[in-house]
Amino acid sequence: MDPEFSPKERAVLRRLNTPTRVQQFLDCELAYNLEPGGATCYSPRMVLRHGVAHCMEGALLAATALRMAGYPPLLLDLEAVRDSDHVLAVYQSNGGWGSVAKSNYAGLRSREPIYRTLRELALSYFEHYCNHAREKTLRAYATRPVNLKRFDRIGWMTADRELWEIPSYLVEVAHTRVLTVPMEKALTRVDRRLYESNLIGTEHRKGK
Repeated sequence: MDPEFSPKERAVLRRLNTPTRVQQFLDCELAYNLEPGGATCYSPRMVLRHGVAHCMEGALLAATALRMAGYPPLLLDLEAVRDSDHVLAVYQSNGGWGSVAKSNYAGLRSREPIYRTLRELALSYFEHYCNHAREKTLRAYATRPVNLKRFDRIGWMTADRELWEIPSYLVEVAHTRVLTVPMEKALTRVDRRLYESNLIGTEHRKGK
């Protein structure tokens, strides 16, 4: 794997040599992509070119940076109801799972690598994962992370086009439900204070 990044692109990615630095870049140096309805799926090269990303695009860039830092390029899809899905770049360190993510919601960003299983990691997002009606909307997570090496044949990291085949694949893989029907019926709405805290720094677009 030797992606043909330009010297400028490679210099940016080399700075992002820890998950913390990747998350800081997503939070502070990339604006949230305000294209309506998830109308784009920029490759990592296009994200760097345009300086914007939504959660899918941010996850692709994060997976690229983590790969260059020595981690496998793994994505985990979180599936929602009456809401948009959310995609995490996940990694393991010292036996625990952690994540990096671009999000319009403060509580849906990174997690420290302290979770023993992907289920634990996914469930750490549950209380923060809500829609604008304050309904808790997370319902499932991908049973296994997707290793983006399977897309190396299309040059996904440096493609000068959008990568719709990747999100299409993510939604088709097996998912594990997090709630039983009785649990789902008994859910309460997110506390207004928690909901409002999630919106701190939100850019004006509905979406994760």
